[in-house]
Amino acid sequence: MVAKEPGWEFGIRTEGHQDSSIGPETVTLGENGFEYSISGDNWGALPEGWVYKEGTSVAIDSNDQVYVFNRGTCPMIVFDTDGDVLRAGGEGVFKNPHGVIIAPDCSVFCVDNGDSTIRQFSPAGDLIKTLGTPNKPAPKMSGDPFCLPAHVAFDPRNGDLYVADGYSNARVHKFSPDGKLLFSWGESGTGEGQFNIGHNVIVDKSGWVYIADRENHRIQIFSPEGKFEAQWGNLSRAAALCIDDRTGDELIYIGEYFCGIGTNDIGTDLGPRLTVMDTNGNVLARVGRESYGDQVGRFYSPHGIALDSKGDIYVAEVSWSDYGRHMNPPKELRSMQKLVKIPGSKPQTF
Repeated sequence: MVAKEPGWEFGIRTEGHQDSSIGPETVTLGENGFEYSISGDNWGALPEGWVYKEGTSVAIDSNDQVYVFNRGTCPMIVFDTDGDVLRAGGEGVFKNPHGVIIAPDCSVFCVDNGDSTIRQFSPAGDLIKTLGTPNKPAPKMSGDPFCLPAHVAFDPRNGDLYVADGYSNARVHKFSPDGKLLFSWGESGTGEGQFNIGHNVIVDKSGWVYIADRENHRIQIFSPEGKFEAQWGNLSRAAALCIDDRTGDELIYIGEYFCGIGTNDIGTDLGPRLTVMDTNGNVLARVGRESYGDQVGRFYSPHGIALDSKGDIYVAEVSWSDYGRHMNPPKELRSMQKLVKIPGSKPQTF
C-alpha cells in the first residue's frame, strides 16, 4: 500500500498548477461567440509598494470606471479600463472587504463581512449611510440582519435593495430604497429556498432575484416576494454573479470555484471557470476548462465579476484565502484578471 501524505485528499497541490513563465503570453478562452483574450497578468497598474493581497469584488460604473475592492494596501481602488489608477481610499475603514456594487444613483455600496455592515459611499468616497452596526453581528442563523453578509443588489425597476446574508445566516433580506427592512427569507439546507452560503445576488429587469447558492453548487431564482421559482445546476460552487444587458437581452455571467479535491486536482471542467447563461437557464458558453493555477488562461477563485461597455470581463479572485496562505511558504498570487472580448466574436443564436 502506498502511504498517503498528510492532507492527501483535501490539501492544496502546487505541482502542475504554477509557473506562469511557461506557455504563450496570451491565450484565447471561451466558445460559441464568447471568446476572450487573456494575458495572465495581475491586472491594474498598482503604485510601487501597493498590493491587492487578493481581489474580492469588482464593479463598473456608467463611465467605465472600474472599482476593485480588495484586502491589500488600499481597499478601494478605482481604475480606468486601461488599468491606470484614478483614485483610491478606504484605509482603516473596512475589516474584511467582500462585495461592491454601483447603485442606480451612482453611489457605491460596499459589503464588509468582517464587521457585518453595508456602507453606502458617494462616488468621491464620502460615507452616506451604514446598514448594520459595526462589529455587532446578529446571532448566527437567527435570520436577523446581518451575520457576515456577502453581497447586495438593486432592483432596476424601483431601487429595492437585496442582501445575500450568506455566511452565517442563510438569509436574503429585502430593503426599501430608503433602507427600511421589508422582509427576509431563507434557511439553512439543500432544498428549495434553502441556502448553503448564499454568496451573491443579482436582480434582472423583470425583478427576478438570482442567488448564488455557492456550496449547493447552484443558482436559485425567486420572485420579488421571495417565492422560489427555479434553480440551475450544472455549476461548480457558483460564487460570483453579473448581468449584462448591453444588447437588450440579459445574460448572466457566473464565476465558479474549483469543486474537486486533492486527488483529482488536475481534472477539467470542475472549475474554476466562468459560465454564461441566458435567463432561461441555458448554458451559452464556458470560459476556462482547466484546473486552478498561475498558468495563462487559468483562474484561482472567481469571487467577483463585472463587464465594461465593450464586453470585456474583469474577474476578482480570492486567491490568497483559498490558496496562497496555505502554501509553504505562503505566497501572494494573481487576483485580478481582465478578459478582452475578441473583435468579431458574436454569440450564436440558440
